[in-house]
Amino acid sequence: MIVKVRVIPNATENEVVSRIGSVLRVKVAAPATDEAANTALKRYLAEFFEVTPKTVNILRGAKGREKTVEINGKTEEDLKRVMDSIP
Repeated sequence: MIVKVRVIPNATENEVVSRIGSVLRVKVAAPATDEAANTALKRYLAEFFEVTPKTVNILRGAKGREKTVEINGKTEEDLKRVMDSIP
């Protein structure tokens, strides 16, 4: 599944804030420097979607706040069900 993500770094904790259409807004508790936010985002999305961190890949936007992320490791239906549960 391909997901567009808007990252908000330097938060107090990792959390999915909201979903606007197919774009997830995710807060990460890491600074936006030296890949720290990307690593935190990948780990958190893996935990959120209940997959391994190796199956979460940033396809585009590694240096910006708008990212295109690919999530594998589960069926498309299971991942879609998790996406639909986000308010």
